[in-house]
Order: sequence, then structure tokens, then C-alpha cells
Amino acid sequence: MTHENPFAQMTTLDLMDQALRLKLAKRKDRFSLCSIINAKSGKCSENCAFCAQSAHFITDSPEYPLVDVGEAVAAAQLAKENGASRFSLVTSGRGPVGDETKAYADLLAAIRAKVDIDLCGSFGIATRDELQQWADAGMSRYHHNLESSREFFGTVCTTHSFEDRVATVKDAHGVGLSVCSGGILGLGETEADRVSLARTLAELKVDSVPINILIAISGTRFAEVEPLSQDEILRAIAIFRIILPDVPVRLAAGRESALGDFLSSAFMAGADGMMIGGYLTQRGRTPAQDLAFVEQVQQIWNR
Repeated sequence: MTHENPFAQMTTLDLMDQALRLKLAKRKDRFSLCSIINAKSGKCSENCAFCAQSAHFITDSPEYPLVDVGEAVAAAQLAKENGASRFSLVTSGRGPVGDETKAYADLLAAIRAKVDIDLCGSFGIATRDELQQWADAGMSRYHHNLESSREFFGTVCTTHSFEDRVATVKDAHGVGLSVCSGGILGLGETEADRVSLARTLAELKVDSVPINILIAISGTRFAEVEPLSQDEILRAIAIFRIILPDVPVRLAAGRESALGDFLSSAFMAGADGMMIGGYLTQRGRTPAQDLAFVEQVQQIWNR
């Protein structure tokens, strides 16, 4: 893959215009909402430089084992009531160890039996057999971010490789799961890196693309990274939409703090999905605020 940026000479307004036209032509006024629960937190063996849950850093992130069935079911029910169409269990760690594969499957099955919502899982690097067990338990989509470009990934993490992550995405598709995979903006990568990541996601034919914006957390290696400008963020969102015209481009962690008053502009740049109800270790806006915001955006799209 060539590490280049064919959008370098385009203005941000031109990028946004092209992206919004593609969004409305390909996806009309569709807007998707999802929610997650931090189902197991902290003590991760991996050294991802942005992550509050990595055991390599000292942070204020909570540490606890896998949540019980009652808590998971209640969270899924609340997500459904708040308007989410998908609910994801997210666990810390490189991947499942010991009896965790079965424990995750049991939790998925319990939610499936009680709540009518599409289930996702984010359990780290996984084998095809593990993915099949979770699919059999009721999981329809696997979430596994690539985080950044192939070229930049070594700056972000050294305890596993970019290709480890790609392999998990391919294996998830291989057992019939849809895949949600994206990355984080603002790690120190260039716009060419964002183009490279988007192209890899397109090649992998992922089904949903979450875009996170770095929340610099004290204690992590990226705690002092200079935040991106709103202009850079809007350009990135538009680029992801242009390269991936047919899939949801979903704003996730960092959208409120990074975009501020420019949040609505992200949806004029081609984004058409959000994670609601908070993130792994950070809280977001209330679901009511997000639902009102979605309605306003759709009204603008339909003018």
C-alpha cells in the first residue's frame, strides 16, 4: 500500500462537500446509534500508548473483573431504551485467557435471551474458534479497531502487531460476523496515515467504522500529545467517508471535548453514527442530548 495523501491539496470545505454528497447519495438520512459496557477493566498486558487500562501505565482507570449477568443485562436494556440498535461488551486485555472465552459466550447468551438488541463483542485479539463460539452465543458483530495506519502502528504499540489485528478482523468475517473497525485520531499520525488506515479498512470490507479522537489521559505515554485542531478532525472524517462511502462512519470517544461547538459539522463531513451513553473510562453526553442532536442533524440533511 502506498503511503500517500491524494487529498492534501483539497480544502476542508471541498472535502466536506464531497463527503456529504456521498453520504446522502449512498446512505440517505440513515443514522445509527450504539452503546457499550466496559465489562472487564484494567490490567491489560498490552502497551498501547493511549490506553488508560494498560498495566504499563499508572492511571486512575478502574480495575475490576468481568461484570455479572444482571449488570450486563440491565446495561443492554438501558441501551435499547435509549435508542441504541447495538450493544457491545468490551473487555480489557490482549485477548481471552483461561475460561474467559466461555464466560464471554455465557454473558452474550444471557443478554440475547432477555434483551432484543443486536450484540457486539470487543474481546481483543481472537482466534477463529473463539469468534465462532461467541457468534454461536448470539454475537452478530465483532469490534476490533486497527487504531492507526500500518506505517504508524509501531509508534502506538509494540506488544502486538498491526497484522495481528488485521488477522482478527479477517477471522471475524470468516465465521460470518460483521466487523466494526476504525481507529483513533490525534496520536501524532499524519493525514497520510489516516488515508492509509481508511484504505486498509476499505480493503478489509469492514461493516462499520468508529472514529475516536484521542483523550489524552494522565499517566499514559500519549498524555502530552498536542490535540488536533477541529479542522484536522473534520478533514479526517470527510476522508473516511470518501474512501468508505457505503458504511456507517461513527463518532465515538473524544467527540465532545475535541469538537466542541463544531460537533454538528462532523455530520456535515459525512459521519452518520454515534456511540451514546459514555465510553470505556470516560463519560459522554446524556442519551437524551444525543437523541435530540440526531433529530436536528436529520432535519438538516433533509432540507
